[in-house]
Amino acid sequence: MSDKQLDRIEQQIRLATDGDQAALASLFGHYKSQLRRMIAFRLDRKLQGRIDPSDVLQDAFLDLSKRLTEFGNKNMSFFVWLRLVAHERLLAIHREHLGAQKRDARREKHLNQNATGASSMMLAAHLLGKNTSVVGRAIRAEKKAQLEALLESMDDTDREIIALRIFEGLSNGECAEVLGLTKQTSSKRFMRAIGRLRESIEMIPGFGQ
Repeated sequence: MSDKQLDRIEQQIRLATDGDQAALASLFGHYKSQLRRMIAFRLDRKLQGRIDPSDVLQDAFLDLSKRLTEFGNKNMSFFVWLRLVAHERLLAIHREHLGAQKRDARREKHLNQNATGASSMMLAAHLLGKNTSVVGRAIRAEKKAQLEALLESMDDTDREIIALRIFEGLSNGECAEVLGLTKQTSSKRFMRAIGRLRESIEMIPGFGQ
């Protein structure tokens, strides 16, 4: 992002915090694709097809309008705070639609992890992608179980770093803000986590086929 763009965003942030709704809408539009990417990645698979990410974004914008005065008290960049607001809205939707259902321990753990980090099930599903053939689905299910076990053995922060950097596309600086780490620590942990993941994946028979 150029210095001119950064200056423009800073100006819009000042205007928005002073109550300028047009500036707020412009800011939200600027970060909309990144927020959609986060929502699409973290939306529980049981809700896909029932919940449209656009509706989540609309609700998040309403939350943003009501909570804008909070930003001045937050020690974080505007985008990271905006992502937090959108993530909290997504978590509320998960609780609304899934909270009343009977859940086994594994599903309960998955929902709880959605509050703070990426679950092994979530990461495994996205790493494997989709396969629509009957044989392909059977092979995929077997590999998914192996990959989930591998991811479950990883540190929670390492899983989250992989999710933020690869699937959400956050920069190292943004990732550091989200996790409360220094940029140097964030970078080192990501390189270590992705290195270990690659080494472990190579040990899963036929994973790359």
